[in-house]
Amino acid sequence: MIDTVNLAILIGAGLIAISVFTSLISQRIGAPLLLIFLGIGLLAGEDGLLRIDFDDGPAAYFIGSLALAIILFDSGFETRLRSYRVAAAPALTLATVGVVLTAGFLGLAAKPLLGLTWTEALLLGAIIASTDAAAVFFLLRVGGVNMRERVGATLEIESGTNDPMAIFLTLALVELAAAQASFEAWGWGLALTFIQQMGIGLPAGMIGGFAIAAVLGRVRNLEIGLYPIAALSMALVVFAATGMVGGSGFLAAYVAGLVAGNLNIRHAARLRRFQLGMTWLAQIGMFLTLGLLATPSQFGSVALPAVMLALVLILFARPLAVWLCLLPFGFSRREIVFSGWVGLRGAVSILLAILPTIGGVENGQLYFNVVFIMVLASLLIQGWTVGPMARWLKLAVPPRTGPVDRQELELPGGTEHELVGYRIHPDSAIAKGDRVPRWARPVLVLRGGQALNVHNAGPLQPKDQVYLFASARQIPLLDKVYAGPSGETDAGFYGDFPLAADTTLGELAAQYGILISEADPETRLGDMLSRAFNGRPEVGDRLAAGPVELVVRSLAETGAVAEAGIVLDPSRGGDGPRWLVLARRWLSSR
Repeated sequence: MIDTVNLAILIGAGLIAISVFTSLISQRIGAPLLLIFLGIGLLAGEDGLLRIDFDDGPAAYFIGSLALAIILFDSGFETRLRSYRVAAAPALTLATVGVVLTAGFLGLAAKPLLGLTWTEALLLGAIIASTDAAAVFFLLRVGGVNMRERVGATLEIESGTNDPMAIFLTLALVELAAAQASFEAWGWGLALTFIQQMGIGLPAGMIGGFAIAAVLGRVRNLEIGLYPIAALSMALVVFAATGMVGGSGFLAAYVAGLVAGNLNIRHAARLRRFQLGMTWLAQIGMFLTLGLLATPSQFGSVALPAVMLALVLILFARPLAVWLCLLPFGFSRREIVFSGWVGLRGAVSILLAILPTIGGVENGQLYFNVVFIMVLASLLIQGWTVGPMARWLKLAVPPRTGPVDRQELELPGGTEHELVGYRIHPDSAIAKGDRVPRWARPVLVLRGGQALNVHNAGPLQPKDQVYLFASARQIPLLDKVYAGPSGETDAGFYGDFPLAADTTLGELAAQYGILISEADPETRLGDMLSRAFNGRPEVGDRLAAGPVELVVRSLAETGAVAEAGIVLDPSRGGDGPRWLVLARRWLSSR
């Protein structure tokens, strides 16, 4: 018995450790990291090197559900309410109507390809209809793809909120398929169940989020290491309790994280660090478990139709659903194209594919095998190309601040200031001899293992670790002081030279000889750009204006254009071959 326990711990911990360290390989070759985790699970499974025979669907679903609740809570916790102000309507439309449309379009293809009934085909569509929060968050937040705000916020909110809709549809259709009843007979019951799950899940999550913040705010003498454990355990209580009363526990977990993360919680920095590690552990555990559950030797019989369905999903079902959902919200063509492409499927779809077998649906293993292959195809095709696609469509924003190594240390008492630490970048202006602004002077300098104060440290040197007190508003300015060179000088993105937003077209013509016909000479560049983008300009928005293009370089705190850029030759060779330039120009038109 003891040997069995030790062996199980050895194998489990070893697989997790291998998954962690293979992330270095993933970064080198550019492979989607979650695909690596899934591949390690396959290699350890019954058809792999370790021959581990794991065939417990209910246990895998339990592990996956627990992991998904942790991931969704952290996803909500890290989402700022500003993102909802920017992209709530389009994102929630994608998370609800988009899931239904994707399931329907894919069901149309699955019925003839796999010989399924309409209910079974729609069930397959529902299982694969949601994007994977872990995959999307990793690529957009961790993977170095710096997106324009509205597009990035839309995709992140969608991926965090569309799982409850897909889970609801899957559970309902599993019950329908197991009972072999007609879809028409279940129509009203389906609608009422949806209203019940979402109607309970949303307020339960809000109440849970406020409760988590209130409890952590009132408890003063708790051991500091127990705060993050208390927060996560209360989030899981919200998840489970909501599910027990007939609501969507997954929606409640996400909303609880969203509410709690946007309130002034004590030890918030510590909570985020703890949850980051727990989220990674949950992702690794979920992908390894689902990889172990798969039997690749069974894939051969469904490989061809599964790959064809994956192509239908990637090239038709997802893009069409996104186009129909985003069209009313004023997104440009290239934004719609990119949003349709970033529809990565992941562990959630594989997790839902277990439900037909658990629910007693005939040929339940078929769904699991088909969906597993489709997820692999999605991660291989879409996961490997998100960055290049964003750059090709000119939706990737160069960082406004260069490389920076910053640490934030929380101070007791809920003060508005933070103790911020920087490691001075070798290419920063400070390291090259520039004077440190008076307001940015550190209170402590660590150099060569010695602590120095600002009076005897002398000029700051590369790799010095400096500490200073700062308010939240000062941190972006400090980043620019201590960071390396930024991408802001990228003329291909921000324009060949900047102009103030209050520059008029008449002044532009008089000073630079740039004549924009059919426009009032008194029109200001900022007003022109703002009107062109429906009063919601974003950094990187481009407007063709006569022989040049105008670019939004920066925004004021009010959201108005603060600075514009001019691209003198939009079709210059640096943008690629002529056919590529023409394709971009078509996509950028509205």
